[in-house]
Amino acid sequence: MDSSNNRSEEMEIKTEIAFFDVETTVPTRPGQGYAILEFGAILVCPKRLEEMRSYSTLVRPSNPNLISSLSVRCNGITPQAVASAPSFADIADTVYDILHGRIWAGHNIVRFDCVRIREAFMEIGRTAPETRGTIDSLALLTQRFGRRAGDMKMASLATYFGLGNQTHRSLDDVKMNLEVVKHCATVLFLESSLPDTFPEKHWVSPNATTRSRRNGKSPGLDTNASSSSSQIKSTPALSPEKDRTAENRPNFSLLTSSIAEEVPDSVASNAARQDPFDMVSLGNEMNTASLQPDVAMEQNPMLQSHEMPSTVTVPESCSGFVDFLELDEVSVPSIKAFPVPFFHGSQKIKLFYEGAILQIRCPKLRIRFGLSTKFSDHAGRPRLSFVVDASPSLCKVLDACDSIVQKVFADSGCCSDWRSVVIRKQGFTNYPTVRLHIPTRVNGDIAQYATDIYQKEPPGTTQKLIFSKFDPTELHNWFKPGTFVDSFLSLDPYDYQQITGIRLVAKKLIIHNE
Repeated sequence: MDSSNNRSEEMEIKTEIAFFDVETTVPTRPGQGYAILEFGAILVCPKRLEEMRSYSTLVRPSNPNLISSLSVRCNGITPQAVASAPSFADIADTVYDILHGRIWAGHNIVRFDCVRIREAFMEIGRTAPETRGTIDSLALLTQRFGRRAGDMKMASLATYFGLGNQTHRSLDDVKMNLEVVKHCATVLFLESSLPDTFPEKHWVSPNATTRSRRNGKSPGLDTNASSSSSQIKSTPALSPEKDRTAENRPNFSLLTSSIAEEVPDSVASNAARQDPFDMVSLGNEMNTASLQPDVAMEQNPMLQSHEMPSTVTVPESCSGFVDFLELDEVSVPSIKAFPVPFFHGSQKIKLFYEGAILQIRCPKLRIRFGLSTKFSDHAGRPRLSFVVDASPSLCKVLDACDSIVQKVFADSGCCSDWRSVVIRKQGFTNYPTVRLHIPTRVNGDIAQYATDIYQKEPPGTTQKLIFSKFDPTELHNWFKPGTFVDSFLSLDPYDYQQITGIRLVAKKLIIHNE
């Protein structure tokens, strides 16, 4: 048996759930890492959802120069604020004691906070704490609560429930996370109790916002005293006077689902004896099912108009679509990005070229990886994409678009992680790739490919492929690795689940049958 298994067997069983959050620097160039600026955690009794202990502290990074102006805009933590704070090495023992052997919980922690904690321990040469399980409320609530609050970010959920503005400070965010989970659980409990009373999609609100101001001062959470948002103070250790003995067996009473609608009558009696609020089983579902959503395939979420810089507006001359440009026709200085009206007063970012929306034609792209159907949309239909090799001319245009769109997001106060459209794997820098997406449209109850797909025969003749129904299995033979394809692409910026980037959507594909 290896040492990791021995450590797991010897792990002390701790019943409290550790809700935690870290605030970090924001990388401003490729390859630059993150530095933790603040750590906050609340240990919660799973039986009563009661706060047992709390801890928060600012953290002094080893390199203060990593705290850029963009970083300050995101969380308000300045170099001066952390100048006298302890280093991560100074608080490592406390952080380890809080997290090790407990179930970890938080919003988007699988993608971000857990990774930052492990990196920080690795940087100081210490063994990272181990978790008994992970509850990521971003993935969990997206699956269980639905897209009622738009992009399901913490700020969006807090706005949806009227909990105030997110401060992007660790302990405040943890308390807000707890309140959001409680509110979601209450709504789901009521709906599951009277499923016939609530009409389908009754919860979709046209006034639900998907973002809030990043840097506004929060007036505090309008909740009870135990979870109210207060000014964060750096405390040297867990407060022992708040420590209470919890039950030996946690019962994670946070969320529910309607079991009767999901299981046949033959097993309903067994299901009824189970705890419908069991967060262990829900957490396991999320760990195996949707912790890694294909963010680039999701619908572009909305941006509130008041978040965009007031000086950035779409010129009146920008309208319609430009013809698909050849890559060598694209002049990088002519590429612009502006927010455009989208839905209910919201905006989305679009790329423009000389007054029209930018679209490009990329001839003879070689397919590196064939059709992917790994991810599904809300209706269970596969989201289709494939990976192609990127030529130097394509990389030049896309890298420029990346830089332009990233700046617009940054100027709007967006703190989401940036995902480059060009994929460059370490050790394979000379073989960049990009992912192309084949969207789906629905006419009534019939799903169809929204991409026009053609076949090109060796003599040069081109014939459109007609598909009678949406069946991704019949596309696999057309998108084999090594096949060349002419691609007519639109470039759609997105901001989804704290990931931003540009999605390449195939409007038209010509497959070379050689």
